[in-house]
Amino acid sequence: MSPQRWNPPEVAPPAGRYSHLAVTPPECEIVFLAGQLGVLPDGTLAGPEAEAQGRQVFANIEALLAAAGGEPRHLVKLLTLISGTEHLAGYRAAQAEAFGRWFPEGDFPAQSLAVVAALAAPEYTVEVEAVAAIPRHPS
Repeated sequence: MSPQRWNPPEVAPPAGRYSHLAVTPPECEIVFLAGQLGVLPDGTLAGPEAEAQGRQVFANIEALLAAAGGEPRHLVKLLTLISGTEHLAGYRAAQAEAFGRWFPEGDFPAQSLAVVAALAAPEYTVEVEAVAAIPRHPS
């Protein structure tokens, strides 16, 4: 039970690793993940560059999904915030690595990316929030 994702022929193909549409199955719970930063479990920054922070962001998302009983394949939508265009290449490298493992068939979740002036603190380069559709477990 994973979200159905597709790109209808009536719109241009995606410009990156995402699908235009994602629909959640009725037997799933919608789970919202707060924006994740490149911060390790001990609260320290994974590194100063966007690639290291991006890798940690995706590790955090994977850990949160597991805590909720889900997996990356249950992701429906991501919103990525990058603090400046100079961090795009590093983030994209981290995303390519994670998405290569998570979505080997290229069945990507819907996604938006915005370049912003800053995040919550100057050392943060990447923040990603997510929505997932996780199958309900019988009570």
